[in-house]
Amino acid sequence: MGTRNNNGLFFTCSLIEYIGRSIKRTRCEVADFLGKDRIKRIYEYADVFHCEPIEKIADEFIEESQMTEGNFDNVKDCRYTVPGYWDIGEVYERLIEDSYDDENIVDGIWEVYHSWIDGKISDYNTDFYYQPRDYIAECYKAGEIL
Repeated sequence: MGTRNNNGLFFTCSLIEYIGRSIKRTRCEVADFLGKDRIKRIYEYADVFHCEPIEKIADEFIEESQMTEGNFDNVKDCRYTVPGYWDIGEVYERLIEDSYDDENIVDGIWEVYHSWIDGKISDYNTDFYYQPRDYIAECYKAGEIL
């Protein structure tokens, strides 16, 4: 489908993951707080944002979007080694690349974070998030874990 190694997409997904961890919100809730327009801006200007520390960029978007603290803590609930936010960002990036054309990337971001698979990728007590990318994409398309 899309371009492999889409750095803008990788940064956008990693930032959503980072924000979700820092304010204890599901990644879907982070996407809702950001809204499609901000997600599009993050995606389009990722090369600029990427020059700054991710903590600073996250804080700016948390403030701008008036995000509030939640109680979703998949990091604390993890019984094993917690994957890094860049690692999980890459899982989302690959899934979106494998499922949507380049012209529809922002819609793809929105759709994936608002689908059933968001909860599965965020459950670090399963091995789902480190399955092969083509398997994850097939599960997404099928609407269930195959």
